Amino acid sequence: MDPIGTSCFSLNIEENARAILEEKKQDEKFQEIIVSCRSLSRYEGKKTKTLVPQLVAASLAALYHLVVGISLAYSAILLPQLREDKDFNLTKDEESWIASIIVLTVPIGAPIGGILMDMIGRLNTVKLAAIPGIIGWTLIATAHNLPMMLLGRVFNGFASALGTGPAIVYLTEIARADMRGSLISLAPAYTSFGMVLVYAKGWVMNWRTVAWLSNIYTIVPCILIMFIPESPAWLVSKGRTEAALESLNWINKYQPQPENRAESLAELQLAALQKEHQKKMESEALNGTGIVNRIKDFMKPTGYKPLIILVGLFFFQQFAGIYITLFYSVELFKEVGSTMNPYLASVLLGTLRCLMSMVNTYMLRTFRRRPLIMTSGVGMAICMCVSALFTKWIKEKQTDMTWVPVLALAMYVVTSMIGLLSIPWTMTAELFPIEIRGIAHSFTNGFANLLMFFSIQSYYSLCHLLGGVSGIQYFFAIISIGGAVYSYVFLPETHMKKLSQIQEYFIHNTMYLGQKKKPTKRSSNGRKRISNKDIVKTNDKSQNQVLLT
Repeated sequence: MDPIGTSCFSLNIEENARAILEEKKQDEKFQEIIVSCRSLSRYEGKKTKTLVPQLVAASLAALYHLVVGISLAYSAILLPQLREDKDFNLTKDEESWIASIIVLTVPIGAPIGGILMDMIGRLNTVKLAAIPGIIGWTLIATAHNLPMMLLGRVFNGFASALGTGPAIVYLTEIARADMRGSLISLAPAYTSFGMVLVYAKGWVMNWRTVAWLSNIYTIVPCILIMFIPESPAWLVSKGRTEAALESLNWINKYQPQPENRAESLAELQLAALQKEHQKKMESEALNGTGIVNRIKDFMKPTGYKPLIILVGLFFFQQFAGIYITLFYSVELFKEVGSTMNPYLASVLLGTLRCLMSMVNTYMLRTFRRRPLIMTSGVGMAICMCVSALFTKWIKEKQTDMTWVPVLALAMYVVTSMIGLLSIPWTMTAELFPIEIRGIAHSFTNGFANLLMFFSIQSYYSLCHLLGGVSGIQYFFAIISIGGAVYSYVFLPETHMKKLSQIQEYFIHNTMYLGQKKKPTKRSSNGRKRISNKDIVKTNDKSQNQVLLT
């Protein structure tokens, strides 16, 4: 071939190569856009305006958690007022049942909510949860005996379990991948704000008035979510393609038109959702979805080991006093000897919890799980010991520093939010294989709420057994230290770990301490082969080099 022909041929190769490379980049770019039905709007539009629809949808869908927070903290203002109500003459055991029975309904309500959200949709299930919620608050507001009060609390617990799961699932399905954690954190933030509201209202209102007003917080979210679209992923799963496209168009209202594409971003995402749904159907047809297959998955080390570890972690979480201080906060502040108004102290604690729930979003994204939980456990123990010591001194008239227990309990809330309160609830999505994640989440959630029930139920008994509030605070401190030690020995690190790495860990290990390391591969000449992960980098200027064998 002559030089000119060779040159033209080379030029054509280069042009074709550039064209192929450019097309590949475009495909990769838009594959990233539509990579998952759980991340519908991952697109390079960086303007805040592009996020507005998702922010609106997430804010309204999570709003139901406001009444969940009110339901959880309501016993804190209810029990002190009931002791002065002529219609009720309750024993300590009956009071503990009023406080704790709300969480006993979660193992029943959560699975029902999971079934309903797949049948009638995420948002429709949230709306449906308002019915038992209104019944519950009405029963409480009109209660004149213990059975009516308990039945009202049961309905409230069922409504909370029914509405929270679908709201969280909805948030994960409409949120952009890099915003998912922040948007999901709206749910616990609303819950914490609901606690602050009920503490503040209990300070100035009768418990019946608070119950009547709680119906407003139950109804309003159900009205507002009528103005946002249903989850596109669910609509696709039901074959409602046109409705799914309308939903995607609403979510992507302010997203720019993808370059070099005739389709809109919503159309690209719809195609991806349909493809993923088809793959899921084919996989289920091939592998089956029966209960026998799920039981077999749980019998594997990747199933039963994380389940056992999480149940143990939830034990330390519940008996470290985190939720006991929430359900009995007003009474607790009276007992520690503080001269501060117990309702005001509860409001301050609730506000602190609300603020820390937002800080926690950053911490979970930035720091490893194990150090956070261990730091949390040790910090909680120190705070509880300080509070217990000063509570004892105040009762013995050895000090007039009545503000110290309040400060110590406030710091206890801060340290609990760092790890031991929040992380166990999130680890169900990190430790279990995707095949059993939904069922495993239901199991662990059920166990956690049963443990919560027993811990709240045992508060008065523990106080009597341990010699009062100072004794039970020392008990909480010991359990908190136990949680830190347990995490150090058993809990694997999941931060920035791939699912395959976590599954491989459980195949070979039960305890994190002394875990078996993955065997290092050797080259054909018998020398140790060092992977990129094994390369040690140092900042020392004199040793700023990479050593390979």
